[in-house]
Amino acid sequence: MTRPSAIDLDARYEGRWLRAIIDRPKANVLSSEVIDDLRALVTGLSASPHCRLLSIEGAGSHFSFGASVEEHLPNAIGHVLRNFHGLVAGLVDAPAVTVAIVRGQCLGGGFEVALACDLIFASEDALLGVPEIALGVFPPVAAALLPSRIGTARAARAILSGEAMPARYWERLGVVHAVVPKDGVEAAVDEWFEAHLASKSAAALRHASFVTRSDTRRLIHDLLPQIERRYLEDLMMTADAVEGIRAFLEKREPIWRDS
Repeated sequence: MTRPSAIDLDARYEGRWLRAIIDRPKANVLSSEVIDDLRALVTGLSASPHCRLLSIEGAGSHFSFGASVEEHLPNAIGHVLRNFHGLVAGLVDAPAVTVAIVRGQCLGGGFEVALACDLIFASEDALLGVPEIALGVFPPVAAALLPSRIGTARAARAILSGEAMPARYWERLGVVHAVVPKDGVEAAVDEWFEAHLASKSAAALRHASFVTRSDTRRLIHDLLPQIERRYLEDLMMTADAVEGIRAFLEKREPIWRDS
């Protein structure tokens, strides 16, 4: 029996804008099923030559709380991480402009999905960050992309502190394209699409977005696999990585061994 998709689709402007809405309570956690469905959607864009824009957002109050912590235990993390990085690679190779529409909390893997998009539109109440360090791990995609986007020192602050920062902070750093009132994000993207994409050639936008992402694609295709190996072969072999995940699931403070 086929399971329901985790992604609701809304084709707008006669298919020129494909709006993808992650719909998985609670808070659109990026489970394996969500990753699979997003990856299939991105892969399928090649069959939609008239699509100019793929936007990704979360149903409800939040974009996403991030990856499924349960799936980060040693018996599952290898497959899940590689699949997630496949999704990110698909986004940076996508044959259309990509936009993340962020409301509420956009954390961990959710923020990494947004970082893989061409632009981020965020509501003024949005909080974005990578809190993985509190679980004894780190965010591989953010580690690959943030230093080139905002500089090494600011990237270090985000990754080492794990602190979620408001959308205005990320806008000042150039990560977020626009911050708009909470109830106006969809209208802002709609206005931007009509003004800048609707009348343009889909072929021109496809090639322009591809070459504009050259640095991002290099980081994802060349650097990220190295970071992934360190994550799986070194970090996940430590006691602390497993302890941090188990402590979170057991709702207790971790007991670090520093090894």
